[in-house]
Amino acid sequence: MPFKKIESEKLASAVVRQIEDLILQGILRPGERLPSERELSERFGVSRPSLREAVAELQKSGLLCTKAGSGIFVADVLGSAFSPALIRLFSSNEQALFDYISFRRDLEGLAAERAATYGSDTDLKVVDTLFAQMEAAHAKRNPAEEAQIDAQFHMAIIEASHNVVMIHMMRAMFDLLAEGVFYNRAIMFRNRTTRVRLLDQHRAMNAALQARDPVAARAAVAGHMDFVDHEMSVIRRAERNEATALLRLSHNDER
Repeated sequence: MPFKKIESEKLASAVVRQIEDLILQGILRPGERLPSERELSERFGVSRPSLREAVAELQKSGLLCTKAGSGIFVADVLGSAFSPALIRLFSSNEQALFDYISFRRDLEGLAAERAATYGSDTDLKVVDTLFAQMEAAHAKRNPAEEAQIDAQFHMAIIEASHNVVMIHMMRAMFDLLAEGVFYNRAIMFRNRTTRVRLLDQHRAMNAALQARDPVAARAAVAGHMDFVDHEMSVIRRAERNEATALLRLSHNDER
């Protein structure tokens, strides 16, 4: 018969599985530096040779990479969902901007609904802490910092959804936003009235999540993204009008 005696799992294999799971869950992020070999071996409770074997296997599979003199890092496992040529089209196409906002409205609404239902107390504490940081940045009148925390706040909600496909997909989409492919968040935070309304919208999202109200959480995200859609429409209209005015001025100068 083809049956063989069952042997206990190798320690290195157990380490591999645990690191793979941490990457899959989005807990270990692309580019994140792992602790030192000594600290890792202590945390896992394995010998250094076993740890080295696990790291070598994860490097071979493309999940970890080594940087000379710096240590071991999580590889850029996300990459880009889009080619550079398509990203250039996104950045120059107005329809892509509003399709992106619509996409976020639907997906983040679902994420917020799931976060209110499945998020752990720790997950929701992270969201609450980020909102407190946003309030502090608002009080300091630091729109650039507010914009940065805004992205972290939204990603914390997505991570609290505990849907690994959604986490990695939305992280890749947020990377495009951070690069300014669709729009510059800081532009929206420059206007004082807009900043106040944005803070109130994030407060509503946080309150719904802390109350574990999935319906209110999804509605709060929808309201926020509808506001972003409106504000970007106003900004783009102003940009078109300014471009038209400059073009007319140029034509007049040529005459």
